[in-house]
Amino acid sequence: MNSFLLVERVSYHKPNMPTAPYVNPRVLEAQFAVRGPIPMRAEQLQAQLRAETADGGTSVLPFTEIIHCNIGNPHAFSQKPLTFYRQVMALVDAPMLMEIDGVVAHLPSDVVARAKQYLQQSGDGKTGAYSDPTGHLWVREAVAAFIARRDGTTVAPDARNIIIADGATSAVRLIMQLFIAGPSDGVLIPIPQFPLYTAQISLFDGTAAAYYLDEGNQWGLNAQDLDGCVKQLKQSNASPRLLVVINPGNPTGQVFTRATMEGVAMTTTLFSSQMKCIKRTFMVLAACLRASARVILHMPSPYHNTSCISLHSTSKGIIGECSRRGGYMELLNIAPIHHAQIVKLCSINVCSNFNGQVMTALMCTPPVQGDASYPQFREEYDGIFSDLKERAASLAIELNTIKGITCNSVDGAIYAFPQIQLPHKYVARNDALCAAAPPAERMAADARWALELLEATGIVVVPGSGFLQPEGTFHFRTTILPPKTQMAAMTSSIRAFHTKINELYA
Repeated sequence: MNSFLLVERVSYHKPNMPTAPYVNPRVLEAQFAVRGPIPMRAEQLQAQLRAETADGGTSVLPFTEIIHCNIGNPHAFSQKPLTFYRQVMALVDAPMLMEIDGVVAHLPSDVVARAKQYLQQSGDGKTGAYSDPTGHLWVREAVAAFIARRDGTTVAPDARNIIIADGATSAVRLIMQLFIAGPSDGVLIPIPQFPLYTAQISLFDGTAAAYYLDEGNQWGLNAQDLDGCVKQLKQSNASPRLLVVINPGNPTGQVFTRATMEGVAMTTTLFSSQMKCIKRTFMVLAACLRASARVILHMPSPYHNTSCISLHSTSKGIIGECSRRGGYMELLNIAPIHHAQIVKLCSINVCSNFNGQVMTALMCTPPVQGDASYPQFREEYDGIFSDLKERAASLAIELNTIKGITCNSVDGAIYAFPQIQLPHKYVARNDALCAAAPPAERMAADARWALELLEATGIVVVPGSGFLQPEGTFHFRTTILPPKTQMAAMTSSIRAFHTKINELYA
C-alpha cells in the first residue's frame, strides 16, 4: 500500500447537485460524519424513546437509552465542571452578585479576587462589549505566560502572536481561508483524519493529499511519507500550503514522539527551501494539546525557523467546556503578511466570544498552591484525570477481547479508533443494498455496521469511513467518556452485536 493518497475534492459521499434552488456545490460536497446521518438517526430514536416511555409507557426499542459516543462532549456524560472556573465565570458574567449580602463570604477569596481582576481588565466590567479582534490583551498575555511555563522557557511568546478563537474549529476555518484560494492550493492531511479538515478544504475548493498513519505502529507518522504527498500535489498542479498534524490523534488517540515531531519540522523546512519560487510559505498546522512550537524552538538552525500554527482549546479532556467555545492559536515564525491577514480576518469576525476568552484565561491560570481554591481544584482535576486515564485503558483492553475487533492503546485525546473485521458476506450484502439504493442512501460497510449497532443497542459511534481510512479496512471511532458502569454495558453490547454479525455472516 502506498503511504500517501491524493484525495480528490475530499468527500466520502457526494450527493447529486440539484439544479434549483441553487446551493453552493462546495457546501453540498462538504461532509461531517461526527454530526452525520447516524447521529441524526440517533436523535430520531431518542425522540421515539421519550414518546413511548412518557407517562410510564414501555418502548418497543431493544434498548433503554441512547449513548452518544460519536462526539467528544465530556459534560454530556456528567463530567462535572471544575468549580473554580465556574465560580469565576459566574461572577464575571453577573458582577452584581458580589453586591448581595453573604455571597462573597461564601466564596473562596481567590475566586472573588480573580473575578474582580478580569472585570477590571475588561474595561471596568464592560464584558458585553467587543474586545480586540484577536482577543483581550490580558487573555493573550495569560496564554503566553502559560506557554512559557509549560515549555520551560524564560521568555514568554509575544502576546501579539497569540490569537484567541471560538474554539479550535473556528481557528482551523480561519487558517484554511487564509491559505486556500482554489484547487491549486494543497493541504497534507493524516489518514485517518478529523473530518473538519476535509470539510473545510471542500468549502474552500482546495486539494488534499493524504499521508497514512501506521496503525501497526501505534498510529505512528513517518515524516518521509510526506514527500510522496508533495509530489502528488505537484503532479496535480497544486502547491502545498499547509501540513496538518493532529497530536494527540483524533480519531486515533496516539501521541507522537519528540523524534517524530522533529522529523516533521525538518521535512517541512526542507520543502520550504525547495519552494523558494513560491511566495507563500509551506506551514505546519498543528492541532495539538502540547504544541509543536516547543519542539521547533529547541531544534538547531535552520529547523528552528519552521513556520507553525498550533492550536489548543478548552473543549476536551479535564476542562470539557465544549459550548464555551474557548481556544487559542500560537503563531510561530509567521511572515508579517500572514500575521496581518490573520488579524484582518479576525477583524471581519469582529471578535471571539467573551465567555470563551474567560475560560481560556482560566485554563491558562488555574489556582496554585497557597490559593484558597487550590485544594478543591487539585482534588477535582486529579480525579477527572485519573478517571479518564483508567477508562482509556479499560476500553482498549475490553475491545481487544472481542473477536474481530482490535484497538491500539489510547495515549492521548479522548477517542479510540478500533479496527473491525467484517465478514465477506456482510460486506457483499452491503454492496448489494447500495447497488439497489439511490446514491444518497448508499454507505460504506462500516457505516452500515455503525447504523445497525445503533438500531440494536442505542450506541452511537462514527464509522471509520467518515474519517477516511486505508482501502479495505473498517473502523469506528468512540469516545472514552461514558462512566465506568455505562462503559462496561457499552462494551458488552458491542461484543454481543459483533458476535451476532460474525455468526450470521460467517
